[in-house]
Amino acid sequence: MKLPVYFDNHATTPVDPQVVDAMLPFFTERFGNSASKHAFGWEADAAVHEARKNVGSLIGAAPREIVFTSGATESDNLAIKGVAELYRDRGDHIVTCAAEHKAVLDCCKFLERHGYRVTYLPVDSHGTVDLDKLRAAIDEKTLLISIMAANNEVGTVQPLEEIGRIAEEHGILFHTDATQAVGKMPIDVAACRIHLLSMTAHKLHGPKGIGALYVSARKPAVRLNPTIHGGGHEGGIRSGTLNVPGIVGFGKACAIAREQMAMELPHITRLRDRLEAGLFSHLDELHLNGHPTERLCGNLNVAFGYVEGESLIMGLNDVAVSSGSTCTSAALEPSHVLKAMGIREDLAHGSIRFGLGRFNTEEEVDYVVRRVEEEVTRLRGLSPLYAKRVATGTPAAASSGK
Repeated sequence: MKLPVYFDNHATTPVDPQVVDAMLPFFTERFGNSASKHAFGWEADAAVHEARKNVGSLIGAAPREIVFTSGATESDNLAIKGVAELYRDRGDHIVTCAAEHKAVLDCCKFLERHGYRVTYLPVDSHGTVDLDKLRAAIDEKTLLISIMAANNEVGTVQPLEEIGRIAEEHGILFHTDATQAVGKMPIDVAACRIHLLSMTAHKLHGPKGIGALYVSARKPAVRLNPTIHGGGHEGGIRSGTLNVPGIVGFGKACAIAREQMAMELPHITRLRDRLEAGLFSHLDELHLNGHPTERLCGNLNVAFGYVEGESLIMGLNDVAVSSGSTCTSAALEPSHVLKAMGIREDLAHGSIRFGLGRFNTEEEVDYVVRRVEEEVTRLRGLSPLYAKRVATGTPAAASSGK
């Protein structure tokens, strides 16, 4: 076993060697611009088309419905701002969720400053959206529902099919940020009545810097105002010279995920459950953040009572984990996701996200259990509050284990 152990696969994943092999020729031998009208360009364009098919197949979309971007953040911006601007004459209202990724929330805040109305739905203690509150939030000026497929911090999976039906009933477009979900759970855009779906390669063992937005071409086809202009690439939706090596890698990563998903997901789930069982059997005052069953196979978000999360991370210098979303983990404030779920502030500050993936092993799981137990025990030994809890035998009221 090599150290340090990498358990932060929600932040990014190591690129699969097969993906690297697929990409390499497009840096040197097959380096053409896919828009060029000669042999080098045609070769690159054919590779891009093949990647489009592979990306689309993973979510049940047609190749022409895949628009390549620089990543999921750009895809979220293109979807939300693109709909809001193009359909402004039809309405000014967007419905989203308080536990969304900042890429969605910040888009919505931007639109609010430009005269749009946004409803931020609450979530329950598991991070799940209440469908009755979603229905109640919709009015005659609602343009878009944007609800993520699976939460990037606690892994909770939202009821996409039910949300899609609600959107369809009201004639509203449905966007989902599926950054964490694509490749980690089956998604069918038609079955879920999804009109727009954001994704990125580096969360499923592909390269960084390449993402995609699914834009439904089913009647009535979705149209968007572009956020990047110049050249008319990607059907005029997203201009800019295509990142051919990245696109090829994205396509290969999706093809591997589609081929291996039936075997891979149960394997990762077993590793996650082994980690969870080990931690909860060796330590007290733990709290599981997120839904106990409806969550991503590799996600385990645990609040360690009487421990500061950042101190625990620093102590685990041979284990890579995070204290929340990588995009906001530098902030001193507790996670907005955990706050939205009503997690007590001291537990939110003591929360750690473990993200398991394709290349993790049982040996690594057992090692991490031992290291976390050692470090939590050491830190609690420095805590007068924990010493008082042990002396009185009274557990913290809001903590719970399994």
